[in-house]
Formats: sequence, C-alpha cells, structure tokens
Amino acid sequence: MTIREKIMADLTEAMKSGDAFKRSTLRLMTAAFKQAEVDSRKELTEQDVIGILKKEAKSRLETIADMEKAGRDAIEARNELNLIESYLPAQLDRAAIEVMAKEVIATVGATSAKDTGSVMKELMTRLQGQADGKLVSQVVRELLS
Repeated sequence: MTIREKIMADLTEAMKSGDAFKRSTLRLMTAAFKQAEVDSRKELTEQDVIGILKKEAKSRLETIADMEKAGRDAIEARNELNLIESYLPAQLDRAAIEVMAKEVIATVGATSAKDTGSVMKELMTRLQGQADGKLVSQVVRELLS
C-alpha cells in the first residue's frame, strides 16, 4: 500500500469514526496532492508524495516557531505535524548517514571541502526521503574538513 493509499484509507476511517481533527488534516494533505497533480499535469509518484508531505511538515514547523515567538499556543499545529510525520518514512540517524557519506566520498574520490557538491549530489539521491538535508550537509562538511 502506497503512502497516498494509506492516507485515503485513514481519511475514510476518520470520517466513519467522527475524528474531525484527523479528517481535516488528511483532507488538507489530499488537497495538496491533487493541487500538485493539477500543477504538474501528471500523476504523482511515491517520491512526489513524500516531497509534498515534507513540505507540509516544514510548513507546520515554521508555523509552530512563529506561534511560539508570538507567545501563542501551537498545540493544533504540533498535532498536525505529528500526524503528517507518521506517514513519512523513518529518518536515518547520524551514524547511518556517516557510513553512507564515507562510502560516497570513497566512490566519488572526494578529498577536500571543494568536493562537497559532488558528494552531496550523489548522497542525496541515495538518501532520498530518508534524511534531512541539513544534517547530511553537516556530516559531509565534517568528514571533508
């Protein structure tokens, strides 16, 4: 079952059970999927769906930060973020990223910080959706310095 199918099944379940919060959040996600399909004029792949979910999660993180700056309670945004993250693939930890980064550095033949771009390009294609880009970049910079 794809992530999108799982979301649709959970939406149906939320509608049947009367869970208004889950229903509205899942509807927002399905609307984002449909909008992306209309914009791109093609059916979304699993990677596209993951990308949209990451974008929605990032949006919620920014909302939480803004609300906390303003001294407001961000419980609903946190709950939405938790629900969205439950559909994302598990993220790799720092140790696993370091192992893969060392493999890519050896494969690419990188020796200095100048090679960061080529290492990142290869590494991010391998880690597609499994790791945060900022963490990967930090690990690569540390290994090449």
